[in-house]
Amino acid sequence: MSIWLAEIWRAWRASLRRPGFLLLAAGVLALGVGASAAVFALLDATLLRSLPFPQASRIAVLGRLYEGDLGPISPHEYQFLQRMDGVTALGLIRPGSVANIAASGEPRQVPVTYMDRGLLAALDVRPVLGRNFSETEDQPNGPAAVMLSYGLWQHGYGADKNIVGRTMQVEGRPTTIVGVLPQAFDAVSDPGGIALPQALPPASRDFNRNGHMAIARVAAGVSMASVGAQADARERTMYREMSMGGNWKQPWFGARPLKATLYRGERPMLLLFVASAALVLLIVLVNLTNLMLLRTLSRSHDAAVRSALGAPLLRLLLPAVAEGLLIGMLGAVLGMLLALFGLHLLQPFIPTQWPSQWLHGGRIEIGARLWIMAFAVGLFGALLTAALGLGRSRGTLGVDELREGGRSGLGARSGRLGRALVVIQVALAVTLLCSAGAIAHGLFTASRVQLGFDSDHVTTFELVPVKAHYPDTDSVQILAQRMTQRLRAMPGVTEAAVTTNLPASDSLYGQFNNGMKTPDGKQFEAQLHGVDTGFFKVFSIALKQGRVFGRDDIHGGEPVAVVSRDLADRYYDGHAIGKTVLVEVSNGPDLPVRIVGVVADTYQRGPLQPIQPMVYLPLAQMPPTTMDIFLGLEPLRFALRGHGNPADWRADVEQAVAEVAPGQPTAHLSSMRSIVEQTTANARLSMLMVGLFASLSLALAVAGMYAVMAVAVAARGREFGVRTALGASPSRMTRLVLRGGMAQVGIGLILGVVMALGASRIIASLPMAVAMSAIGRIGTFDPMALLGVCGVLALSGLLACLLPALRAGRVQPMSVLRGD
Repeated sequence: MSIWLAEIWRAWRASLRRPGFLLLAAGVLALGVGASAAVFALLDATLLRSLPFPQASRIAVLGRLYEGDLGPISPHEYQFLQRMDGVTALGLIRPGSVANIAASGEPRQVPVTYMDRGLLAALDVRPVLGRNFSETEDQPNGPAAVMLSYGLWQHGYGADKNIVGRTMQVEGRPTTIVGVLPQAFDAVSDPGGIALPQALPPASRDFNRNGHMAIARVAAGVSMASVGAQADARERTMYREMSMGGNWKQPWFGARPLKATLYRGERPMLLLFVASAALVLLIVLVNLTNLMLLRTLSRSHDAAVRSALGAPLLRLLLPAVAEGLLIGMLGAVLGMLLALFGLHLLQPFIPTQWPSQWLHGGRIEIGARLWIMAFAVGLFGALLTAALGLGRSRGTLGVDELREGGRSGLGARSGRLGRALVVIQVALAVTLLCSAGAIAHGLFTASRVQLGFDSDHVTTFELVPVKAHYPDTDSVQILAQRMTQRLRAMPGVTEAAVTTNLPASDSLYGQFNNGMKTPDGKQFEAQLHGVDTGFFKVFSIALKQGRVFGRDDIHGGEPVAVVSRDLADRYYDGHAIGKTVLVEVSNGPDLPVRIVGVVADTYQRGPLQPIQPMVYLPLAQMPPTTMDIFLGLEPLRFALRGHGNPADWRADVEQAVAEVAPGQPTAHLSSMRSIVEQTTANARLSMLMVGLFASLSLALAVAGMYAVMAVAVAARGREFGVRTALGASPSRMTRLVLRGGMAQVGIGLILGVVMALGASRIIASLPMAVAMSAIGRIGTFDPMALLGVCGVLALSGLLACLLPALRAGRVQPMSVLRGD
């Protein structure tokens, strides 16, 4: 054992004495480890981290299937899922809305989650304090009860253990605090809020899905597929009994794991990062293999001599393994430092709408698993590449290497393998750069898209009318009208407006789709916005035809609507003025409205998503049931146009609200520009990460080509000396090396183009690329990106080969042949 340890120490000491190769190889490996560790940190915070519930893999979400994805469920549909075989507990949750509360201190607006009493059993969690909702509390007109979230209890009430049993005002109604939810509950709801009973009637006729999510705990040994099939069979039966059957060739309802449902929006983007990091790591391994192979082959002659003298094979291979271990450890440490630094720089680009349970203190957590992964990747990569070099060197420990390597530095077979690795490296770089170039080009183009409205100098805030003070639609509309009048009187404000939806929003319910019909029977869905007369002026949404709303468009007047140009072109052949659109109304007849104006399209969901048809109704003419749905899901948004910092307007806004609606809390006073940035955060993060990986691959390809050519030229020094001594001119030697290097680059480019064409098909199937292709941002293949990448790599290859080629032309015959 001491002999082996001594051999390892001797190899390490030799590497540290001349650290150039060690730092080069470890630095190359660190780039791959750093990229992998950064992506792993994002994955660990999202897709890889287990949900904080007991046996979370047995928690399923039941809902309506939309093109293979799982959507929400209606209360009526939910009630047909009770007492299913293989389901031990079933609960219903509707997150995303807000509520006004008041206890000690000022009134505030907090997130609210509606849940039935079966939800905690489905999640298998218990309140930290108090109890779950009782059966009577979870019924219509039952006793008023509320549960506090863990965060609200901690930060809003000082973790008071005597909070249970006290009374607080919820929407102006005295409500008893019956419990405090565990911190794990934040995984399915907004933290820092409250939970209220769902209170469904025994036979609900509510078919509005509105974000309702049915959560089931599946019994041990029961598959989610069987539960999903059972749910589908029950819903089919229900709809057929109601004579509401449809195309039942495919399942309409199904089951999916809770974790997959929660993270489905970010999954495509994160998987894109994984694919990019994997390609970068592959390029790193090829690069490192080149270096380790040339390192091993450069001393293969010495190894062959030692083998001829009787040295055992393991002792001959041990120095390379020891050096690989040292490179792997050093590369892992340097890679983690790069990852930590990169995540620090990446922090401002992390979308603020990512669930807070992913982040710790607003930051990505760096835990033990990340360090373990970094060392695993570093050691595995270094040892793998060392093994490849050793496998190649085993075949050279003989007479051929003694005869060939002793004279020319590298044998013919060694040179062929080195050149093949250069070709593979260039091909991989072309594939990644072309793929990244096509995506980055689409993302960059999307980032420069005009969203159809002007967000500059616009400030917004939210207000949820307290239900006890504003119990019906008429009172809410009067409040909205009085509030906008008061806001217009504020100093520096040129216009004010109120709306149910902002023109851009990252909120799930900020994109309210409603059923529509044309008079000739065409059915479609459009985003429905309730706005007042100042909305289009505040956001500078251009009028294309007709008019916008005026003072005469009031309650009791002729129902009118303004539509987007996309809707007018798609369903009215560009001639929508004067035509009628039928707006589907919940639990009521369709509302016929006359189209009086056509306005510019807006990207409600950001530039990466297709434009959706929009229908704007005067807020004063909104159907009461539709308005109730809006207010149950989202607050009213008020917008002010004027010069100034939103923070400077806070006092004026609060004073205006206090004058118009005393005791009414507001929330989220911010600039519209910041909201737009949140909407486009995923696009900006994707563009940054893809660009970073592409830059890394380019740098690695150039560095790899240069390193391989430099080492190859150094190893062939004896050959060049002989050629020069026999009369070869320096220019001829330079051309010889340059021609050989560029031939490898050329073959790699051709192979890379073929691989990039295949990769383009995979890219085109990504959800983000499909959406971008639908709006003309990206195609299945980007020829400009291909030409640019090939040109850059060809130029980089030329520069990488040029210095070693010039060095070959300056070889002095006497200096290299002196030893013969």
